[in-house]
Amino acid sequence: MLNKFIYFFIMIIMTGLASYAQSPKHHVYYEKDYQKAWCDAHSGSTEVVLPDKARVDCVTSTHAIEFDFAVKWAESIGQAQYYGTVLGKFPGIVLIVEDVNKDMRYVERVRAVANKNTISLWLMYPEDMNLYKLNKKTVFLK
Repeated sequence: MLNKFIYFFIMIIMTGLASYAQSPKHHVYYEKDYQKAWCDAHSGSTEVVLPDKARVDCVTSTHAIEFDFAVKWAESIGQAQYYGTVLGKFPGIVLIVEDVNKDMRYVERVRAVANKNTISLWLMYPEDMNLYKLNKKTVFLK
């Protein structure tokens, strides 16, 4: 009887952990969901592995692109530049903006650096995911 109780208890905990792990923490969607939707719509390849085992979020015919939530704007700059250098492509960033009121300060920061360093910048919003589900491309702000 005790073994059945322990088994039942463990199953409840495991089920709860599995469902918790499948929902995005503090975000509307996972970064990988934004990445796949955008990259598929732009005929790119996701998770391209470099010789040093670094992974590029999306590679198109012209760009090596890093995806990040707006708060991680600074990380995205270095990664995009590195990926572009290694692959011989233009560096690009897709900055994910989930809260316009909070995130626009990060957008302005990355935009200032991108403009001076020839880094392409696209913004992506949760609402864009609905457009991708309908197989439509979004016009991104530059």
